[in-house]
Amino acid sequence: MFRPVSVPSDLLAGLDPEQRRVAEALRGPVRVLAGAGTGKTRAITHRIAHGVATGVYAPTEVLAVTFTTRAAGEMRTRLRALGAPGVQARTFHSAALRQLRYFWPRVHGSELPALTESKLAMLALAARRCRLRLDQAGLRDLASEIEWSKVSNVAPDDYERVAGARGRSVSGHDAATVARVFGAYEEVKRDQSRMDMEDVLLFTAAVLDTDERVAAQVRAQYKWFVVDEYQDVSPLQAALLRLWLGGRHELCVVGDPAQTIYSFAGADADFLRGFTREHPDATTVELVRNYRSTPQVVGAANTLLSGTSSRGVELRAQRPEGPEVTWTGHADEVAEAAAVAEEVARVHAAGTPLREIAVLFRINAQSETFEEALSARGLAYVVRGAARFFDRGEVRQAVTLLRGTARSGAVGDDLVDDTRATLAGMGWSPEAPTARGQVRDRWESLQALVDQAVEHREAHPDATLGDFVDELDRRASEQHAPVAEGVTLATLHAAKGLEWDAVFLCGVQDGTLPITYAEGPAAIEEERRLLYVGITRARVRLAVSWAAARQPGGRTSRRPSRFLDGLRPADAPGVGGAGTAPGGRPRSRKPQHCRECGVPLTTPTARKTGRCEDCPASYDEALFERLRAWRVERAGEEKVPAYVVFTDATLQLIAEHRPDSPEALLRITGVGRTKLERYGDEVLALVG
Repeated sequence: MFRPVSVPSDLLAGLDPEQRRVAEALRGPVRVLAGAGTGKTRAITHRIAHGVATGVYAPTEVLAVTFTTRAAGEMRTRLRALGAPGVQARTFHSAALRQLRYFWPRVHGSELPALTESKLAMLALAARRCRLRLDQAGLRDLASEIEWSKVSNVAPDDYERVAGARGRSVSGHDAATVARVFGAYEEVKRDQSRMDMEDVLLFTAAVLDTDERVAAQVRAQYKWFVVDEYQDVSPLQAALLRLWLGGRHELCVVGDPAQTIYSFAGADADFLRGFTREHPDATTVELVRNYRSTPQVVGAANTLLSGTSSRGVELRAQRPEGPEVTWTGHADEVAEAAAVAEEVARVHAAGTPLREIAVLFRINAQSETFEEALSARGLAYVVRGAARFFDRGEVRQAVTLLRGTARSGAVGDDLVDDTRATLAGMGWSPEAPTARGQVRDRWESLQALVDQAVEHREAHPDATLGDFVDELDRRASEQHAPVAEGVTLATLHAAKGLEWDAVFLCGVQDGTLPITYAEGPAAIEEERRLLYVGITRARVRLAVSWAAARQPGGRTSRRPSRFLDGLRPADAPGVGGAGTAPGGRPRSRKPQHCRECGVPLTTPTARKTGRCEDCPASYDEALFERLRAWRVERAGEEKVPAYVVFTDATLQLIAEHRPDSPEALLRITGVGRTKLERYGDEVLALVG
């Protein structure tokens, strides 16, 4: 047995009681249920270091497995600092590939197939063999489904049957077509002597399963296993782990079922939840002391999962009290982004570095509105996990096509109609794709451009398509400035494993979170866990917001996410919350009628102004024009579109009601506290 040179007396001294139990449980099987922010990496690295220091483990006989190279690197760094530099800390793929490169030539007498970085080229050839022509988004969606199939141990011949049972779908293709392309892809890959990342695990498992000499050599090398983020293990990874163990039980797994957010990609939290079924004598330790977040943030996280099937451990906050979580509704996404950017500026001015602030949302396409709002205020930002909006391939292509349409002169009288017609050539349609994936993401990006065209037309009724393209170019140039440090913009998936002092969770309305295509209880619960991940990223400040409409002047039909029921106070400020009855049902409302002619109002603009759009204006037209001229000047100073200051409908209401005090101005639809503070004095002076 390996004997250490010295045993650090204080190795376990800094651990809390639960972490210490983990560190002292040197013999497996061990299951650690580690809540967010509870120091799981600290616990398992001290466990490994303690095992090495006491002579139970030889460092070269330990394999610590995690899911990202970043996490593996952090684990190696900590282990070196704790006196265990010889321990192997690798991802599943890295560990498997290392073994495969060594054993494949010895077992098969040939070179290992070349590892491909991308499936897309081979998948495009397979699709053509099946007489399908697909764009990049369609190919990426098929690639993702093939990845799910392989990590779930589903072969091409079984796909059609399994997909139906598990509710799997790829936008635009039936299960039989996906199975056919999947089979053709495997043939293309074999013909080219290539392998993909899933093959690395499959081939390693096959070598271990069929060659006892290889299995014996690997098991002699590694006797002690630790697997982090065990809730994300797939059936294929679980099978490989069993082969590495070879019937032994020296295994420590760590995870949090409440942070299972990759089921769509093949992760199966039942391996963590059901660990004691496979290992009845396992030691289970719960890490519950949250060192990351304030009691206010921890309370929101616990409440979100309380009484649900997603519930993990009950977190106990260890930090001092902090500010209350804020819950705010906004009229539309532009107003939401503007308010968030303003609050970011305030928090930054109070001393929080921009790098310690994050704006999180459900999908990549939501980032553009926040990019614009932050840029307008001179706040640097970094988009994590995706390209900036105007750097995305489909957006660059769309802007190029719009510019070409504008220059060709083949335009109509309405820039929105021209935009829709042009983008229809790229596959945009008024109805969103029903399935998740790249096709849906591409549609969301194109839809964001359509929404921007609608906003631009509202702010500039006489604008042409060429004017709109100029506006897109302006936004792109302002948002592509180099950034040394900035606010993090990220999807909730990309935020997992990270943390910030201040977190803004945005777009938390039904249809976005949970996302509209999440169908069935399991999918809805995964969306709830995604929100939990977002909440638990915050150390001190947490602000949750939603928008009642997608764009200014749009129908305010959205309601706050059902996940916020029981979390936010009934009198949470802003719109989108007061119009719901207990249980989330919309309250019945009497139809609005035109104050001029009495006819029922049917359009969002008419309901906002309180009169038919073709009824004579009862407002002071001279005052309205003065307000518009002031708005143009103010928007120019702030370098924002005019509608960000006030929409035409709001200016008309001001010109009609002629408010004579801040309180009266605040009663105008479209004027909130933020805009009152920013513009109130100037507007009241113009009215006076």
